[in-house]
Amino acid sequence: MSYGIDVDGHRWFVKTATSTDAAASLENALRVHDRCQHPAIVSPVRRLRMPTLTLVYPWRNGTVLNHATIAGSNRSALERFHQLPVQVIENAIATVLDAHLEIARRGLVAVDFYDGCLLYDFDRDEMWLIDLDEYRPGPFVVNVDRLPGSTRYMAPEEFVRGAVIDERTTVFGLGRMIQHLLTSHEGWRGTPRQRAVAVRATDPDPVSRYETVAVLFDTWTATSDHPPAR
Repeated sequence: MSYGIDVDGHRWFVKTATSTDAAASLENALRVHDRCQHPAIVSPVRRLRMPTLTLVYPWRNGTVLNHATIAGSNRSALERFHQLPVQVIENAIATVLDAHLEIARRGLVAVDFYDGCLLYDFDRDEMWLIDLDEYRPGPFVVNVDRLPGSTRYMAPEEFVRGAVIDERTTVFGLGRMIQHLLTSHEGWRGTPRQRAVAVRATDPDPVSRYETVAVLFDTWTATSDHPPAR
């Protein structure tokens, strides 16, 4: 269960475990945030056990690009995002890639990463990463029939029991993110070189992808007419 609260004029976002699976997910989230911090990653500032685990996060203004509702996914924010100038979209993508550089350095692999993890502040043109609760130390071997996540972002190996999940799997998800954020109803908005980067990053064969997130980031930056500052 998640909700926002206001305490003495300060806003917070709260997650409370209401089941055994939810508690395990929040426990994993704690390990992820203890292991990796980045300015764009929204990390909990307090952890409470009352008696169930509750995590308190700072409030960040913005709209989730894929907001789950009872009626289904609401992607109106993503449609709005697609109308932004290409340079602004490139900068947002660079923020997500840079955060995953730090994630990879800390030995973590992206699991259940998709546009629902992207919170965008349209007023300040700021991208935030949220809900990285399923990220795990890698490499690891899949011991279930499929990993959790959106099929639109998942690499083929995430559906194969016994497959190895490593940094190339993270590269695939980031490649899908690049494709998704730069493709509007009107079609591809990036450069041909950027499209080529995304295609290689999402190759079904892990060996054919970029070996690391760092190589993906550097190659992506070289394709932009407006390279972001690191």
